[in-house]
Amino acid sequence: MAVAVRGARGGGSGGINGGLRTFFSHRIFISATFTLLFLATLSALFSSHPHHHPSLTSSGNAYVQRTFLAIKSDPLKTRLDLIYKQANDHMTLVNTYAAYARKLKLDISRQLRMFDELAKNLTDLPLKPSYKSSLFEPGSDVDEDVLRQFEKEVKEKVKVARLMIAEAKESYDTQIKIQKLKDTIFAVNELLIKAKKNGAFASLISAKSVPKSLHCLAMRLVGERVANPEKYKEEGYKAEFEDPSLYHYAIFSDNVIAVSVVIRSVVKNAEEPWKHVFHVVTDKMNVAAMKVWFRMRPVEGGASVEINAVEDYSFLNSSYVPVLKQLESANMQKFYFENQAENATKDGSNMKFRNPKYLSMLNHLRFYLPEMYPKLHKILFLDDDVVVQKDLTGLWKVDLDGKVNGAVETCFGSFHRYAQYLNFSHPLIKERFNPKACAWAFGMNIFDLDAWRREKCTEHYHYWQNLNEDRALWKLGSLPPGLITFYSTTKSLDKSWHVLGLGYNPSISMDEITNAAVIHYNGNMKPWLDIAMNQYKNLWTKYVDNDMEFVQMCNFGL
Repeated sequence: MAVAVRGARGGGSGGINGGLRTFFSHRIFISATFTLLFLATLSALFSSHPHHHPSLTSSGNAYVQRTFLAIKSDPLKTRLDLIYKQANDHMTLVNTYAAYARKLKLDISRQLRMFDELAKNLTDLPLKPSYKSSLFEPGSDVDEDVLRQFEKEVKEKVKVARLMIAEAKESYDTQIKIQKLKDTIFAVNELLIKAKKNGAFASLISAKSVPKSLHCLAMRLVGERVANPEKYKEEGYKAEFEDPSLYHYAIFSDNVIAVSVVIRSVVKNAEEPWKHVFHVVTDKMNVAAMKVWFRMRPVEGGASVEINAVEDYSFLNSSYVPVLKQLESANMQKFYFENQAENATKDGSNMKFRNPKYLSMLNHLRFYLPEMYPKLHKILFLDDDVVVQKDLTGLWKVDLDGKVNGAVETCFGSFHRYAQYLNFSHPLIKERFNPKACAWAFGMNIFDLDAWRREKCTEHYHYWQNLNEDRALWKLGSLPPGLITFYSTTKSLDKSWHVLGLGYNPSISMDEITNAAVIHYNGNMKPWLDIAMNQYKNLWTKYVDNDMEFVQMCNFGL
């Protein structure tokens, strides 16, 4: 039984082993058959002529062909293809960095030249006769010695290219960022310039236009005169107007409330207000309103006020006054009144000078003081945008050393010199004046009218104003001709007499303002406008006559 069982087991095992051997024999046979067939196919393929090889002209196709046929082809040619591809890739990279350098307009001309030379060398290397004939001629065998020399040169140039690229990469990336930043800054700056021009033009309109409150006040005053003609009959002439022993002031303005503030501030700070005489000149349109105001609100302290219109001075006509003659010219009218808004926004630097007030007679009356007041010896000229904080009679006691004009100088460093107001490229200006001469301010000026007549200053003014009809000597305004007219006849006053800039400079010292005899709101931010600077506004508003009924009705918002 036991033997039988063992025999059975042994017989079963032998059957199984025989089956496995048979199975694996078939597998080996089939694998061997397919292997032989594959080798036969390859043999037939490699023995056939490569008809398509010569037609592959591009380096990429040639590289694929040679790689595919690497078993049969010359291994030196495969090596040559790899070396050539490496050289070509680095040449492309070098050309790319050279292009970046040109785009960025870098000042590294030496580095740019090296990139160009290296790219050219890599391009020309395969074209050398020795390499071209031995390595790149179709159908020729590759010379191993020449290949080694070619490989050596390529590796040297690739090494140089890698060093240069590594050195330049960080710099070029930074330069690209810098260039983009520069482009952005330039674009933003263009927008800023445009916004500044538009803002300046809007500010000019705001500053020079007549506010609704001022227009309302003038209309109310004129309406009062029309409603009560008997009440506002013309007053007779007063001897005080020509008394040279009194303190005389000249104020030329079309702004009723501004003139009122100037006069009230003078009188309230004067030790002897009854000795002060104010000569107010306005235009024909506002003279009635001005007279009604001072009839309704007489000046306190016994001071005298004379009110006239420009038209009351018959000698001020176009045959005598250059400014009036120039305003009649077609060119001047075109400059002022044709396409004003368009011209202003295009030419920001000349924008403010296109305001006709710069050639208005009110702005140039200051050059005719001796003829307007022939019996006076001295007169104090005040702008309508000033506030007086101290008694000014000391100005009449200042020794002007025989000069005509007593004024506060405004120059500091290179600022506010004659060169900023006059055109020194013009030969007449260059010959007669010093560009570094210190400028001074209009707005508070004590004039010696006797010295004025002696020096014939009005004649000098006429001479230069006539020459400037084409605006070649200076742009416009009354300060440049004033600087010329009183060039050598101005006496410098102590700066505490006249502090300027409250209409544009927010950083004036309050100590300086407090110690000043006169503060001047020169600039666009006049104290009667909404755009006035708040820190200075109360210095002006405290002299406004708020008890005047029309001030309250016209909603000045002071």
